[in-house]
Amino acid sequence: MRSGYIMKSSSNGIAKDNELDLINQYSTKVLNREDVYVFSVILCDNDIDRDCERFTKGSLEKLAELFVGKTGIFDHEMKSENQIARTISCSVVEETGKTNILGEPYCKLVARCYLPKSEKNKDLILDIESGIKKEVSISCAVESNTCSICGLDVKKQGCSHIKGTSYSEGGSSSICHVVLENPIDAYEWSFVAVPAQKNAGVIKKFKSHEKGGALTMDDIIKKIKMGKGVSISSIQAQELSSFIAELEEMAICGKAYKNDLEEEVSRLYALNHADIDGETINNVTKKMNIEELKAFKKSFYSKMSKENVQKPQLSTLKSEVSQYKNIEFKI
Repeated sequence: MRSGYIMKSSSNGIAKDNELDLINQYSTKVLNREDVYVFSVILCDNDIDRDCERFTKGSLEKLAELFVGKTGIFDHEMKSENQIARTISCSVVEETGKTNILGEPYCKLVARCYLPKSEKNKDLILDIESGIKKEVSISCAVESNTCSICGLDVKKQGCSHIKGTSYSEGGSSSICHVVLENPIDAYEWSFVAVPAQKNAGVIKKFKSHEKGGALTMDDIIKKIKMGKGVSISSIQAQELSSFIAELEEMAICGKAYKNDLEEEVSRLYALNHADIDGETINNVTKKMNIEELKAFKKSFYSKMSKENVQKPQLSTLKSEVSQYKNIEFKI
């Protein structure tokens, strides 16, 4: 999972002996135990989450290095005023006797974080200790997004397998999921409200190394279609703007083409159904989609070609002439 939760602690938010030195690496003044509130966070683990994606243990170990020094914020809103905590240490912890859904030893990424004790943070600390602020989600970049069934990178190559679907091979069945490997950067972790992972997972996002932004354009469009919120970089905003402009131009051409089809089908309709007034015909054609209009146009032309086969002007005369040809010689 790329989401987790605040761990229960018996330390009451007090920094351990070696943690003050780690904290003071980031502060501009020397902080004491009474100045800070320290807590532990499970950022993610190596189990399959509800989005049917998972980290390997190696990925967790790399993320443990990358998340040191990263901030905690709210809802992945990357604004300076949303910064509320900072990570001072991070490690991979293997739980004895527990396995993930694949039967591998269960591992989790545990971070130690701190925030300053202040009037502003008083309510936040209370929310953390009372379990209100509990679920968290991470934002990071991974280089490899591999299908567990075929081994292809779903971002770079794509594949036909569907996440969450069981596939049988060699008498055994396995759930298709995406294996997230080779983390290349960690951006932040966030307090979030809506869990989406069975072990307290939540909404999360990944940044694509190839695209240089928070999500690929396909991911952004997919989320927008689903009515979900999404954060994008200025570069992606420009790309999206260009894409929308291209769609608008295509829409104008498509609308003009549809208008031409409507006019032509209305004309053909009137030729074939003279008893129906033009306004009624226009109302009908405007409600048709392009495929329906094309089908009616094809049908009308097919009907007209069968019923109105052109005959030479002299064809009737020729038949009449042949009827009386050499009649004077007939007995």
